[in-house]
Order: sequence, then C-alpha cells, then structure tokens
Amino acid sequence: MKFILNKKYNPIGNTLLEIITNFNTQGIDFVIGKRNSIKLFEIQNQIINIKSFKNPNIFNKIVYHYIRKSKANRSFEYATQLLAMGIGTPEPIAFLEKYDWLGLNESYYASEHIEDAFELREVLKDESFEKRELILRKFVQFTFLMHQNGIEFLDHSPGNTLIRKNENTDFSFYLVDLNRMKFCGSLNFQTRMKNLSKITSNKAVISIMSNEYAKLSGEPEATIFETMWKFTSNFQFRFQRKKKIKNKIVFWKK
Repeated sequence: MKFILNKKYNPIGNTLLEIITNFNTQGIDFVIGKRNSIKLFEIQNQIINIKSFKNPNIFNKIVYHYIRKSKANRSFEYATQLLAMGIGTPEPIAFLEKYDWLGLNESYYASEHIEDAFELREVLKDESFEKRELILRKFVQFTFLMHQNGIEFLDHSPGNTLIRKNENTDFSFYLVDLNRMKFCGSLNFQTRMKNLSKITSNKAVISIMSNEYAKLSGEPEATIFETMWKFTSNFQFRFQRKKKIKNKIVFWKK
C-alpha cells in the first residue's frame, strides 16, 4: 500500500486513511459512475472529496505499478503543480494505492471539496444564465493564464471546470479530473486553439471566446475564430462518428 499525504493535513492523516480504507461502506454519494465514484466525507468540519478510480485491467495493473504513475498519483501531483502556478484547482490532500501480487488494484484521490460551485456546462447550456458573457470571458482569461504557463489540459471540457461566485461578484475557476495534463513550458498557437475545441460547438459562444482571447494574446480575432472553429468542427465530427459506431455496436449486442 502507498499513502501520500499533503503535509498540511498531517493532523487528520490517520482519520483520512481509515476513511479511504472503508470507502465502500461510508461517506455520502456525490458522483457514482460506471468507471469512477466520488464520495464526500466530513473531517473536523471540512468536507473532503474522495475519488475512487475504477480498478484497472490486467495490463494496466502492471503499467500503473511499474511503468506509469496511477491516475490518483498524477491527480495529486498535477494539482500541486497547478496551485504553485496560480491555476485554480481543489487543494490536493492525499492519494492512496493498494496493490495485489500482480500490480495496482485500487486507487483513491482525496481533495478539498469546492462548495457552492457550478460547472461551466451549466453556463453553456443556459443562454439566460446570469452574467453569462462575463463568465465566459473570465473562463477564457483563466484558460489563457493556463496556456501562458505552458499547461495543456487534455480533458479541457465543460464538465471539468468548476466555477464559484465570490462575494465581490467576481468568479473563481477550478480544474478537476486532472489525470491527463501536459506541462510543456510553452504552447504554440495551434495547440492553444485545439485545447479549446471540446468546450462548445455554439458559434456565438466561440465568437465571444475568440474576441476575449484576441484581447489577451494580441492575435487577430478572425484568425482565432477560424482556427478555433476548425478544431471544434473536427472534434465534433470525430465525436459523432464515434457515437454512431458505439450505438451500432450496442444495438448489435441487443
């Protein structure tokens, strides 16, 4: 077993380890998916968010033990790096890995739970969302800061950015689901635009995003829009094709 704890949380280390060990029988369900599950636990008046990753297949059991870091390990390390760079993400608390004779068997990632937050997805779906354009522009500013720090978030999608309204009417942004990231030092223009291709297929929203990114980067707004739209269209085409193939397979199995 491997248990790594953020030193700030040393006083609750033993309690946290016990909670993770009994993850299946304790806690409040937050997200229970086919692959991963998230539960909430309260420790000393703080809500802790604990993610249990799907048990890996035989191949990945070996890979995640001997070759590549586990998703839980990467989530912890990437969150630490993001915060050091001034990029919002829930504070990492700990990760735990359990092994059997073959390799990695179970893995868990514990982090701060961001309360009173909503997903970027909600803003994109609801055209009447309060201060929608302001939030979209703030999101672009947040993404631009990430890009300026050479960070390529490979799962940069509407469900992986949390937003919380602050008392001063400003907004804070937090990246979640962090296990697929690249810290490149610098990102070229094409990579930056491609990184925004999973956000939305709404041309009006892409127009707003392009306008804000142009203000920040100094690149021509038309070039940004055209490039962003090209990558978005390509992503949507691949996504829909994959969905059709999957539906055909499911239908055949029935």
